[in-house]
Amino acid sequence: MLRIAFNATSLLSPLTGIGHYCQQLALGISSHADIEADFFYGAVWDKQVRQAPLPGAAGLIPWVRSNVPYSYALRRWVQNSRFSQHTQKKVFDLYHEPNILPLPFGGPTVITVHDLSWIRYPQAHPPERVRAMNTYFEPALSRASLILTDSEFVKTELIDVFGVDPVRIRPVLLGVDALFHPRSAVETRSMLSALGLVHQQYLLAVGTLEPRKNLALALRAFMLLPPRLRKQFPLVLVGMKGWNISELERQLAPLVAAGEVRQLGYLPRGDLAAVIAGAVALVYPSIYEGFGLPPLEAMACGVPTITSNVSSIPEVVGDTGLMVHPQDTQGLAQAMQLLVEAPEVRQGLAQKALARSAQFTWAHCVDQTIDAYRRVLSSS
Repeated sequence: MLRIAFNATSLLSPLTGIGHYCQQLALGISSHADIEADFFYGAVWDKQVRQAPLPGAAGLIPWVRSNVPYSYALRRWVQNSRFSQHTQKKVFDLYHEPNILPLPFGGPTVITVHDLSWIRYPQAHPPERVRAMNTYFEPALSRASLILTDSEFVKTELIDVFGVDPVRIRPVLLGVDALFHPRSAVETRSMLSALGLVHQQYLLAVGTLEPRKNLALALRAFMLLPPRLRKQFPLVLVGMKGWNISELERQLAPLVAAGEVRQLGYLPRGDLAAVIAGAVALVYPSIYEGFGLPPLEAMACGVPTITSNVSSIPEVVGDTGLMVHPQDTQGLAQAMQLLVEAPEVRQGLAQKALARSAQFTWAHCVDQTIDAYRRVLSSS
């Protein structure tokens, strides 16, 4: 029996990419008969995997980060204390930190590093987050018994930036939920009608509204489309508000007023799956990703993607989408216009995307992660 301490604090907030990874991994670990997992939720421990965020977390957590001085340091101090109290009373074989920065633990530690975006693009993060990552990350690398990454790209980043021995890094690709699958117009009608949308009559962008997702480029490219196309295929934005978006909101305001951009905010997973399945294409021009779940989720829905050609995204999308440089406004606009006007191109990409998405499963991710645990313990 493996006794695992697992930090599940990210499940308290509305789930973004890291949160979905943590949830799927926690569910998979808890279902194994030969694993006993305790899940840490910031101040308390539980044997159960939480399926819903704390009520009000979508608004409260960003407010605290913006308005409470030293909120990160305070939160980490509390977590360190409560985590240590439990792990000193109960014996664990291994601790897994699925969100980069581990808490104090005296035994074998596995950490998952999702990206190095705060180093490559510090301007795309709140200064307090950058300071915290710069303070805690390198010591965390030295403490880790094994480092998991979401992609080969992130493994290469760790080697290039920190000189980590490749033997200490194991890429484990993420998976896609069964919720994400192709749906007909009949199957999406109820959800889309409630949102004022029509099946395959809108472009879609999914992700937290923050600088790294590069939505400002998507808006500029969208504005280059002929007015008739902007009216016929509005750009729909799905995701909660993140950091430093005042300028983006200023750019959005006239487009929203004209009905050419629709903001849906954060959607529950079931609703999101229907909205993705009904889109004519996903627009995802992120400047940096360690994996990129939204493109994979669109692929699993048989929806072609328009993505940037940098970081880990080509590793996920392969030849199933249209790729442009993350600063190429004209190229992004041309890709949008091609997919809304050329159904034969769209259909060809959709079929390739659907086939490729089948290679990415959470079951494989869980199995590879548990194998990594056993590797660490066998070498300790």
